[in-house]
Amino acid sequence: MSDEPTSFYDQVGGHDAFVRLADVFYQGIASDEVLRPMYPEEDLGPAKERLTLFLEQYWGGPTTYSERRGHPRLRMRHAPFHVDPDARDRWLRHMRAAVDALELPPMQEHTLWEYLQRAAYAMVNTFKPNTAVADRRD
Repeated sequence: MSDEPTSFYDQVGGHDAFVRLADVFYQGIASDEVLRPMYPEEDLGPAKERLTLFLEQYWGGPTTYSERRGHPRLRMRHAPFHVDPDARDRWLRHMRAAVDALELPPMQEHTLWEYLQRAAYAMVNTFKPNTAVADRRD
């Protein structure tokens, strides 16, 4: 047995856990009228891969995300999109379902969820309602 502490990445199940998280999350995104337009690719596969790689790296797994895309710069990468409180709450709703699907032990679930909530709140870049979504509903 090693004295070296395991990373959070390893504690939650490594690559397979983060793939599952992204898969469940993007199942919700696929039918969300507010969030789906923020993903320009017709296929959500590239977005799923980016999220998986980012979260793996953040939590102590492979550094593939930075090797391919450079520094995450989350605020900058999300700046072109209308991220208001409604978008944030929808994102969190889909992510909550994804986290629940992992069935993590309470400590890991809490740690992951706390980070995701902070990240979602940090991405809000406007408090103006998204009129493009309201126009599509009419």
